[in-house]
Order: sequence, then structure tokens, then C-alpha cells
Amino acid sequence: MSADRGLLMIRRTHLKTKGDCKPYCLLGTVPIMSWLPRYPIKENALGDLISGISVGIMQLPQGMAYALLASVPPVFGLYSSFYPVLIYFIFGTSKHISLGTYAVMSVMIGGVTERLAPDSDFMTWDNVTNTSIIDTVARDEERVRVAAAVTFISGLFQILLGLVQFGFVVTYLSEPLVRGYTTGAAIHVIVSQLKYTFGISPERHSGPLSLIYTVLEICYLLPETNIGTLVASIITTLGLIAAKEFNAFLGKRIPIPIPVELVAIIIATVISWQFDLQQKYGVDVVGVIPSGLQPPVFPDASIFGQVIGDGFALAVVGYGIAISLGRIFALKYGYKVDSNQELIALGLSNSIGGIFQCFSVSCSMSRTMVQESTGGKTQVAGALSAVVILFITLWIGSLFEDLPKSVLAAIIYVNLHSMMKQFLDIPALWKSNRVDMLVWVATFILTLLLNPDIGLAAAHFMLGYIYVFTINYVRQVPGILIFRSSATLYFANAEMYQDALNSKVRTHISLTETSLLLNSHKEHKSSYVGEFTPTKTIKPKTKHSISLQSTA
Repeated sequence: MSADRGLLMIRRTHLKTKGDCKPYCLLGTVPIMSWLPRYPIKENALGDLISGISVGIMQLPQGMAYALLASVPPVFGLYSSFYPVLIYFIFGTSKHISLGTYAVMSVMIGGVTERLAPDSDFMTWDNVTNTSIIDTVARDEERVRVAAAVTFISGLFQILLGLVQFGFVVTYLSEPLVRGYTTGAAIHVIVSQLKYTFGISPERHSGPLSLIYTVLEICYLLPETNIGTLVASIITTLGLIAAKEFNAFLGKRIPIPIPVELVAIIIATVISWQFDLQQKYGVDVVGVIPSGLQPPVFPDASIFGQVIGDGFALAVVGYGIAISLGRIFALKYGYKVDSNQELIALGLSNSIGGIFQCFSVSCSMSRTMVQESTGGKTQVAGALSAVVILFITLWIGSLFEDLPKSVLAAIIYVNLHSMMKQFLDIPALWKSNRVDMLVWVATFILTLLLNPDIGLAAAHFMLGYIYVFTINYVRQVPGILIFRSSATLYFANAEMYQDALNSKVRTHISLTETSLLLNSHKEHKSSYVGEFTPTKTIKPKTKHSISLQSTA
């Protein structure tokens, strides 16, 4: 009787899978169809509304600032904060991450745009002054085309990786590698903005050691510093640091942080307009910000062959950052982020964004923290932030045409403080795991010397080399199961760790009593991940008695 009933259940399951595949597959591919119809308005609407407005206001200065990193006009940072966010709202599975412009991605885009569209290609002769000048209009148009092309390619790579179920690749981006890489990329970001801080025009360098060449040239050009530009940048930087500290002090007293960056750009724009800083003091300003949105244009296919490597690097880095943060909040709030669906969602955001002349996006830690702390509970908060950006782009964007670029550079400096704190990983890793410290330091140095794109590939190769030669071959002892993790256990790989452990427990435990020894690298406290140990979340599912111990 039980056998017949079991056979009947198997047949029903088979028929359901075969006949009802389309709706289930559709719900998996378009997650909004499964959660939006059940959206609890009373519980979530107010929090998502406040969160969406807060993040949208934050997106305005960050989008414009990070567009400078990508070497495209600031308005394209607003486009990149609108189209991709709406696409992710439909296809994404994380309820809390804030998609949009991100410093590391922007500086990688900037490296591509300035390599393929350097200033030297757009020099024209001015008959009035008898000097050569840069045709900035033609240069910016070409750089936008390059940025859109590499963004489109990176999106295609992400979609392809998601379709072939390649989401697990993030586990091979260990935490020390990611943090060393982002710290090195942050140094590239800072150096790239020094030209706006000092009001100088250093020559663009590319390839290995380009960072060193750029720093040397900036030092050579320091006597040409524009004092007005420098003063504006210093005052803005100090003011933002003080304001953010004040925000942190008020964090427990008010639910919504003061939008200090928005206040800064409003004050700076008013002062620049009132005192005509551009004409009287030669301060470089944002310039014309066209109203409205750009029509869709398919990226220039002739550029694709020149940016394939850059597109793949952008795809991996953008996904690694987004999925890491997504899993942190998924574990915190008890839901699951589908790694393969996240690849597809990011890929669609970037590929469709490329058609609308956006540049590559990922998840920002600062905006994500604001989205969570102000009450955001679902992807609706992200969609509302895009609506705020749409309103700004259509009606009030032109008001910021007199904003000094040095102020945007100051905003970038202040927003990189969390990445600079990652230097504190080095003493912590020295005490806990020196192999991981070696990975961190080596990745940082490679990123500095070889640039973010080549540095990532070199660091990944080095990581594989280190871990291959640190593997010890073991033999199985009856009654004892040792489950070893060769990398530091943290939120990004915790889910895969748990699945693998449960699988091994079911496969290999056959005794009445078994000692299960979890052996992994020593965990350490990182600035945004926090302490995490295997025994906190690992719950092997088996009917046998297990003695669970964790060692490092």
C-alpha cells in the first residue's frame, strides 16, 4: 500500500513538473510576478516610500560624481541611476540592496573610455588664440559610446553566466581578495579625482604602472593649481566629514539621516552661480545638463572587440560586490537570494542600460545601509528611488549646471572612507590567518600596479596558486568526519558552505554516533561583514547522533 502511494506521488510530481513548468519557470525568471501581487501595503508601503525618497536624494550627488569617474558627462550618472534600477526591480531577488552607480565600477569604466577616446584624439586648432584646444563635445560623445558598449558587453556576460548556472563563481572571490581589490581600486579612484581637486589637466596614462606615472605628473603640475578649485574641494571635504559625524551622532535620535551630500551640492551651486566662479576664477563646473531622457540607441558594435576583456572584468566585479551584500541582508532577514537569478538581473540591468547610454552599475554599501536603516523592506524602495531620479532629470537637473566638479570630487573622497578602513584588515589577518593576509596585500599591490582590470585577473590566478599549494591530503577515520573549508568563511559563501556540509553529512554518516569536525580558517571581524562562525548557522540534517565541533 505504501509503495503504491509513493509511486502515485512520484507520478503526480512528474506530471506537475512537466505540465506546469512554464508558469513556475516564469515566476523564477521574473520574480516580481511572485512577490508584488502579495505585497503587504500596510506593513511595508510607508517604510519603502521613506527609504526610496532618501536613497533617491542620495543617488543624485553620487550619480553625478561617479559619472566623472567614468569620464562621461554628469547627466549620464543620473541615467545610470534610473534605468538599471527599474530593471533590477523587476528581475532582482534581493529586497535590500541599492543598485546604481558605484565607485569601483565607475573608475574601471573611466579607464576604458579614456583609453579608447583620449584627449589627444580630439585636439583642434583655435585660430583666435593660436593654440590647440580639446573638442570636449566630440570627445564626450565618443566616451559615452564607449561606456555604453562595454556596459552592454558586461551585461551579456552576466546573463550568459546566469543562464549556465555559474552563480557559484562568487565563492572563489574570497573575502581577502575582494577587500584588497576594492581598497586598491579606491586608491585609483582618489588619484583619478585629483585633477578636479587641483584644477589641472594631467596626461592620461594607461597600462601597468599608470597610477605611478599619473601621480608623478600631478606632482609636476602642482604649481599650476587653481586656488579657487582647491579651496572649494577642501571646504566641501571637511564639511562633509563633520556633517557625516553629526549624522552618526543623530542616528539613534532621528530615523532618517540628513542628506548632507545634497545640501553640499545645493550650497556649492548657489555660491558658484552667485559669485560666477567659472568666469572670475576659472573653476571647472559641471556645465550643460540636458533635460529629459536619452532615446534608446544600440551600442556601437565596432567597439565590442576592443572591450571584451574589460566587459568580463566588470561583470565579475559587479556581481561579486552585489551578491556579497545581498547575502548579508538575506541572512539577516531570513530570505534567500538566488545567485543565478541575480546574475541575470544584473545582466539585464547593464545590457538594457547600455542601450540607454548608461554605464555599468552594481550595489553601493552606503546607499544600501541607508535603504535598510530608513525602513526599506522590498525592491519597491529601489523603484521609488528611480522615480525621484526621474523627477530630478526631467525638471530640475539644469539647476546644477554651475556646480563645481571639485565638489563632486570631494563627495567621492568622503564616500570612500569605508574602503580606506579596510586597511585595518591587515593587522587583524596577521593575528588570525597570514595566508589570507598575503592574499589581501598581494591583491592590493597588484591592483595598484596593474590597474583594476588586469590586477583582478592576476590576483585571482595568484589566489588559485596559493590555495592549491596549501591543500593537505587526508584519509578518512571511521566515526570521524572532518569537513574542511580552504577559505575564510563569511556571508558570501555561507549558504554554499551549509549546502555542501548537509550533502556530505547525508552521504558519509552511517554510524549511530559520529564526531563531525568543522575545520576552517580563523574568522576575523571585518568592518562591514562582522563576525561569523560555522556553528551559528550550520544545521546538518540527519537522523544520526552527531557531536559537532568547530576548529580553525
